[in-house]
Amino acid sequence: MKKELRELVSYIFVGGCTTAVNFIIYWFFIKVINQGWLVANIISWIGAVIFAFWANKRYVFKSINESTKEAWQFFILRLATLVIESILLFVFIQLLSVNEMFSKIVVSIITVISNYGLCKFKIFVVKGGHEYG
Repeated sequence: MKKELRELVSYIFVGGCTTAVNFIIYWFFIKVINQGWLVANIISWIGAVIFAFWANKRYVFKSINESTKEAWQFFILRLATLVIESILLFVFIQLLSVNEMFSKIVVSIITVISNYGLCKFKIFVVKGGHEYG
C-alpha cells in the first residue's frame, strides 16, 4: 500500500507541474501571442506531453523499460486526450461562450484523471512482475 500511495502522491505532484506547464504555455499563446484557443491548446499540449513523459517515467513510475516504446505509447494515448480536450474546449468556448482560461481548467480536470489511468495501466506497466525503483 505504501508504494501505491507514494506513486499517487508523486503523480499528483507531477500532474500539477504538468498542468502548470500546460497552462503557462496556453496563457502565453492566448494572451501574449494573441493566438486562437485551438492552436494555443495544441502547442501547450505538446509542451505538457514532453514534460509529463519525462517526469512520469523518471519520478512517478520509475520505469526502466525501453524508452522509445513507452514514449510512443504515451504520445498515442495522450493524443486521444488531446482530441477529447479539443472537442470539450470547442463546446465550452465556441458553443457555450465560456472564458478560455476557465474552460481550460474544467477540461483539464477531466484529462488529468483519465491520464493517470492510461499511464498506470497501459504505459508504465511493470514488466515480468518485478517492482522497479
